[in-house]
Amino acid sequence: MQLVIIAATLGVLLVIFAASLAPPLLVALWYQDGLADEFLLIQAVCAVIGIILWLFSGKGEHHMRNRDGFAIATLMWVVVSLLGSLPFIVCLDMSLANSVFESTSAFTTTGATTIVGLDTLPMSILFYRAELQWLGGIGVIISAIALLPMLGVGGTQLLKAETPGPVKENQLTPRIRRTAQVVWTLYLVITVACAVCYWLAGMTPFDAMAHSFATVSTGGFSTHDASLAYFDSPMIETVAVIFMMAGAMNFSLHFLVWRKRDLGAYLRNEEARALIALVIVTSLIIAWVLHEDGHYGSVTHTLRFGIFQVVSVVTSTGFGISDFSVWPLMLPILLMFISFVGGCAGSTAGGMKVIRVVVLAKQAGIEVKRLVHPNLVRPLTLDGKTVPNKIVQTVWAYFAIYVTAFALLMLLLMQGGMDQLTAFSAVTTCLNNLGPGLGEVSANFVTVTAIQKWMLSGAMLLGRLEIFTIFVIFTPAFWKA
Repeated sequence: MQLVIIAATLGVLLVIFAASLAPPLLVALWYQDGLADEFLLIQAVCAVIGIILWLFSGKGEHHMRNRDGFAIATLMWVVVSLLGSLPFIVCLDMSLANSVFESTSAFTTTGATTIVGLDTLPMSILFYRAELQWLGGIGVIISAIALLPMLGVGGTQLLKAETPGPVKENQLTPRIRRTAQVVWTLYLVITVACAVCYWLAGMTPFDAMAHSFATVSTGGFSTHDASLAYFDSPMIETVAVIFMMAGAMNFSLHFLVWRKRDLGAYLRNEEARALIALVIVTSLIIAWVLHEDGHYGSVTHTLRFGIFQVVSVVTSTGFGISDFSVWPLMLPILLMFISFVGGCAGSTAGGMKVIRVVVLAKQAGIEVKRLVHPNLVRPLTLDGKTVPNKIVQTVWAYFAIYVTAFALLMLLLMQGGMDQLTAFSAVTTCLNNLGPGLGEVSANFVTVTAIQKWMLSGAMLLGRLEIFTIFVIFTPAFWKA
């Protein structure tokens, strides 16, 4: 690997992280919560280290290979997750394991937490948690490509390692920096629109901004322990549903809709249609079961809670207006299962991604037909275009590695004394970047041991970087290339 490139990139990212501490610092000063000095100290340290690394790397253009991109993507998320834990350690006196877990959960937009008593936390910390999720949603690497062209290295390899989904070659625009800027602009516009809608729906300006960060990033951190149930507002919940779905849609599709001024493009996209269909069908099933059980009484309340919770889970946001872990019959497990699907590729959502599930389902259907017609030749298509066999094979490989990683993590947690239901839901929620779970982790991860928190932090990183990016650096071929 080219250490100069890695040093330059990490240096710039550290400077970006230092700059990101300015808003919570201003919040601390505005609300006078006593944490301004702590944020200023952390900001100064990160900025100095970042500048030193960048100066050490020298100037000039450097050619970045695929190997460098994967290494930087992995190192960046590990380093930034560790740095992000500093305010929790310094300001709240949290343990290292809890702080790293909280930071990793924020950056990976998972939304799992070890903090209780959110309603009494300093405002600057609440804002900081939300901001971490917002930055994690768009990806700190894309931020560097879009905002800091002085980096001096090609960005294609970074974007390839960072972008979720099986198809990583497509760009919105011919130049990578322009692509990142387009993504940033869309992300910012949607976030501002979400904040304004929350404010008009009844939130305070502070809550509106914090929740817009957590909604569009599909992160799910709230400023209240009760999450959105604190507001008990159908209007606020409607805003959340709309913008959670927006965050879970492919940003390339958002760009297409914006450029052509054509909302119909959403329905013409096969992946988007599959996501919408999944939400509708699952919502109807859950609403029917809840209605038959008499859990909420009226049909209106049943639909309200059912639709919201389905959208929150399938988009991997994790907001709650009800404790679905106590819902009747198979509903809690059903919600855990749909979290495996997640949102669309090229979105902020977690999970395996809808496009992979669609490819797996279509390929399975073709293979079943070949049992009847052995000589059948039928290519797999998406949106009328043939999917190359290379991508189909990659999807199957991803699925195999995903299942293997899931099983190993679950067994390790159970070996550490965690019961089966809690272990299953803990791995599910962390690997899919969801947030809420079942059993002991239905509300938070306070009771999880320090070792288990480190393992689950790793699971969140695996899910955020879609497994391949991290796994590839542990192969001998990677270091010999």
